[in-house]
Amino acid sequence: MSGSEPAELVAVQYAETVESESGQMPEPDRPMGRDPRTARNGGDRIATGEPGGEGARRMSDLSGQDMEHAGHGRGRLSARGNWHSRLRIGIMGGTFDPIHNGHLVAASEVAWVYDLDEVIFVPTGRPVFKLDKHVTNAEDRYLMTVIATASNPKFTVSRVDIDRPGVTYTIDTLRDIRAQHPDAELFFITGADAVAEIMQWKDAELMWDLAHFVAVTRPGYSSPDGVTLPEGKVDTLEIPALAISSTDVRRRAEHNEPVWYLVPDGVVQYIGKHGLYSHVHDE
Repeated sequence: MSGSEPAELVAVQYAETVESESGQMPEPDRPMGRDPRTARNGGDRIATGEPGGEGARRMSDLSGQDMEHAGHGRGRLSARGNWHSRLRIGIMGGTFDPIHNGHLVAASEVAWVYDLDEVIFVPTGRPVFKLDKHVTNAEDRYLMTVIATASNPKFTVSRVDIDRPGVTYTIDTLRDIRAQHPDAELFFITGADAVAEIMQWKDAELMWDLAHFVAVTRPGYSSPDGVTLPEGKVDTLEIPALAISSTDVRRRAEHNEPVWYLVPDGVVQYIGKHGLYSHVHDE
């Protein structure tokens, strides 16, 4: 690596080399396992309101609401043919230790369902819920995220959390992204497991005005009882690939078991080259 080349550029070039060698190229505008025509015709449903709640609407309803505004006022036509008055940006926060295909599928699916213009991946700096656990250094996690997302034109990676001193809180992430995109409509993508604890987060009552929350779930996930969230502020969306976990990837890497196809090819090679997870201390 030349000292004059930014790490991000090297990571992107590295990812492109892996793609050319493997011959695998993603289809960033089509979610895995779904024909876009099916989604447009309302074949799938997402739940709105509290996780597991009865309020449900079809994906086609999301499109219809925006099309009503076509030709009225300032705005833009999205790649899916919907009219939006503002940019629609997803925020995918996480430790990404390492980033895996479940994260990428979830981001792609949410981008499709909500017709997002961009999904910003935000690796955490010092995760507040993991202060007592070993976490791979931020630069390695950041570069793996850059490598993993490089081939999708809708995906970008932000350093706002890892460059901010101190413990990482979601409210700070949202405020920083909001400051960078003051006119955008923000969608914060999080795991459904985190929703059970969301009201315990720092300044939780202030988050709802900064972004709409999308809780992605594994198949068969049952939402915990007694979770009360502001009405209309959180949607749930089932993502089959979320059965993959970073914890399992780390443990497999520690025992020299294959992690191919659980994480992107470039991330597999990065883990091996830098000897990550050779000594895992998960609880």
